[in-house]
Amino acid sequence: MKIIILTPMEIEQEKVQYALSRIPDLKHNYEVIVSGIGRESTAKALMHLPLHDVCILMGFAALVGKEKDLPLHLGLGKPIEITNSSLYGYEGALFENGKAILSEPKFNIPYLSSLTSDKFVRTTDLAELTVVNMEDYTFMFLKKPQDFIIRIISDFLPHEKEIDFFEEVKTIDFFEAIQLVDLHL
Repeated sequence: MKIIILTPMEIEQEKVQYALSRIPDLKHNYEVIVSGIGRESTAKALMHLPLHDVCILMGFAALVGKEKDLPLHLGLGKPIEITNSSLYGYEGALFENGKAILSEPKFNIPYLSSLTSDKFVRTTDLAELTVVNMEDYTFMFLKKPQDFIIRIISDFLPHEKEIDFFEEVKTIDFFEAIQLVDLHL
């Protein structure tokens, strides 16, 4: 099977490629493409993908809640699947704050709701366990039925102290997510 893994940032692409390199007998053929950050970049990338069987959006996720209060399976670096995505704070044509988009989970991992927004999100007003990002809604809107989203928990909102995002994610490994995809697709 030809699988495309779409990542918003190069650091995520590197982590996917490193994880793939550590699985000796991959069951599938993978291509990892950086879409760029945001709705428009995701849409453009989806419109120009090479032929494939499945496309997976895979990248970091900010999760609303305090890590110390969450179950271990929702800790830093853990994979989650996005099965519900909505849009907040966008004023435009194609993706005007529409209703939530739902999909069935593909894996036996936690699945959560995602909120896509380019505007500052007051995380204190969001339900705990909401994923906050800039790409999921566009991907859900344009994807094929077999496509899906896996996010890797990178930080928790609201931040209790200022963070350097790239320092925070240095040690996060995408191996668990890649292994899951390769074994169960």
